[in-house]
Formats: sequence, C-alpha cells, structure tokens
Amino acid sequence: MKAITQDRYGEPGEVLKLRDIDRPTVGDDGVLVKVRAAGVDHGVWHMTTGQPYLMRIMGFGFRGPKAPAAGRDLAGVVESVGRDVTRVKPGDEVYGVSANGSFAEYTCTTVDRLAAKPANLTFEQAAAVPVSGATALHAVRDAAAVKAGQRVLVIGAGGGVGTYAVQLAKAYGGEVTGLCGPTKVDLVRSIGASEVIDYTRAEVKGQYDVILDIAGNRPLSQLRKALTPRGTLVIVGGEAGGNVFGGMGRNLGGPLLSPFVGQRLRNVISTERAIDLDDLRALIEAGKVTPAVDRTYPLADVPEAVRALRAGQARGKFVVII
Repeated sequence: MKAITQDRYGEPGEVLKLRDIDRPTVGDDGVLVKVRAAGVDHGVWHMTTGQPYLMRIMGFGFRGPKAPAAGRDLAGVVESVGRDVTRVKPGDEVYGVSANGSFAEYTCTTVDRLAAKPANLTFEQAAAVPVSGATALHAVRDAAAVKAGQRVLVIGAGGGVGTYAVQLAKAYGGEVTGLCGPTKVDLVRSIGASEVIDYTRAEVKGQYDVILDIAGNRPLSQLRKALTPRGTLVIVGGEAGGNVFGGMGRNLGGPLLSPFVGQRLRNVISTERAIDLDDLRALIEAGKVTPAVDRTYPLADVPEAVRALRAGQARGKFVVII
C-alpha cells in the first residue's frame, strides 16, 4: 500500500516520504480501516520534527518516530476486525484516530478510538473532526465546564481546535468572542461567534468568565487580567518555550498557581476516545457543530500540507484525500 512514512525527525519536506509499504496486520483487538481521508493537525508537525524534545521522552520515539506512517485523524471504511472485536464490522463507515499512521491507504487502530461516522458528513469532513474536535470538547465541556450565559473568549478561534471550541462553547450556552488573525475573521463570525476580534487591530478588553487559550503564547499574568475574579482559564497547547519544553511551561504553571488564587487555571492534555467521538457525532448530526475544512491535499502533498499548517495558513482544518 502507499503511505507517507518517516524514519527520522526533521522538517516535513525532508523526512516525510511517499512509499510502498506492507499493509498492517490486525491483532485480536484491532481494526483495519481503508482510509478515505485523513486530517492534518499540529500534532503531526510535532511528531514530524520531534519538537519539543519532551514529547520524545513521553513515548513517541527518542531517535525517530515509532509509528511506521504519519498522521492521526482518519475517516474510512472498516476492512477487517480482530476476533475480539464486536462493536464494529467490515463495511462500517467510521471516524477516529489511527494507532500507526493515517496518511496511508490502510491503517490499524483499536475499537476504543473509533466511532460511527456522522451520517451527515462526507469522509473529507469527518476526517477533520477526531483530534481537534475531541481536544475542543475536553476544553469546553470538561476543563472549563461552560454554562449558559457565561462570557467565553476563544484565543486562536480560527484554527483547527479553535473553530470547534467556538461552536461547542456556543452549543453549551456561552456568549462567545473569538480572537484570530485578519484572514480568519469572517470564518469565525460564520461559525457562531457573537463578537470577533482581529488581534492585529485590537486587543482583548473587558473580563470573561472563561478563556480558552489555544496554542497561544501570552503569559499567564496577561490572560488572568482578562478573567473575572472567579473565572476559568484553560490552556490548550502552546507554541512558545523553545525546543525542549515547548509550551509546557504555561501548561504546568497554570495548575500549580491555581490553588493560590481565586481563578481556576487549567490545562488540557487530550485523549481521543470512542465515547467522545460519539458525543461529537450527536452534536454534529444535531447541526450544532460543523467541521470547517479549508483545503484538501492529495496523499503525495502531505509535506506541503504540514508546512502550510505550521505557517498558520489554515482557516479551520486541512484534510488529505486518500
């Protein structure tokens, strides 16, 4: 089968290669999926470059990536299942997260990372959901516990996670303000933000009950000033801090400070689970959440898709068509 592979860390154009490799085999608890589309998220860039170095220690591979192919998000059709699998069967249309790389014609994963594809989405749209949608769900529903009437600020509202966070916060009753760059203002307004701030023209004013800072680099002290005295700040990733720890400094600093202040300072380390994918499917089929797919790429152009995503060009999500 054809797949985008890498055997070392480095820049996408140097290490991501289209090759013919063996189709993965299915274990007793595994599911083989014929991939129809695969999403591109910032985690792919981190896994491609091996930065920050902390992620290598966390189990992704010290000298090189463990997975034979790149990519995580997937949407496709079940090809075969292991003998212990009963929840899905061959022919089922599914979406979820790959265990060994989704930028491939076939991939293996486990049933606890798959769910039925939303009936009203194409494979292309569904592939844009799992990683970014689940991350936003954990931030909005679990870490922030957004409630009706709360003022919610989403920083990074025009990106992959941000577009879901805006819609989910609104679905849970929040009055949402989105902060984004000038090329993404119309998109953020179209997905339900009551107010949109172009960060090149204005800065955040007033106080919010909830702030979701997605892959940002603002210091905690600045973010806390925009919170109400009992407000909640949720840090979702981060792009500052250098090659060793990346944005983990803010992720760790918030929860450590939180017990000593009136505000709740939390972080999100997301895991993709079937139960969350089921919850997202329900919201999508109810019309409360819609994937924002910006561009599609053929499999051979994955390196360019990862490069463009890292450069901040995505308005929503990039998707690879297999």
